[in-house]
Amino acid sequence: MGKQMTEMLKGTLEGIVLAILAVEPAYGYDITARLREQGFTDIAEGTVYALLLRIEKRGLVDVEKMPSEKGPPRKVYALNAQGSEYLREFWGTWSFLAARIEQLQQHAENPQNEGGE
Repeated sequence: MGKQMTEMLKGTLEGIVLAILAVEPAYGYDITARLREQGFTDIAEGTVYALLLRIEKRGLVDVEKMPSEKGPPRKVYALNAQGSEYLREFWGTWSFLAARIEQLQQHAENPQNEGGE
């Protein structure tokens, strides 16, 4: 993953993880696996666990410890009402930014269309 992609992901990964949890509760490794299925192959498990700790501290998820077949109990994260509201705001912000970036990209690729021509 390039440096530019890494920097952009820093600002959006929280929303991406909350979107995953909006589908169904999950534990850290499962979230990492789902991210990889979506093409985010270079995201380290440690990054995901640090993010989960932050969103837990901010009250965006509920956490339940579930027994594990191997090792200690797993922490399963579920999106709560506060997290759902944060995710709604995230999608609104994302839609706004994506539309503006698309507009800028079109103007940059077709500068002759500027000036009402």
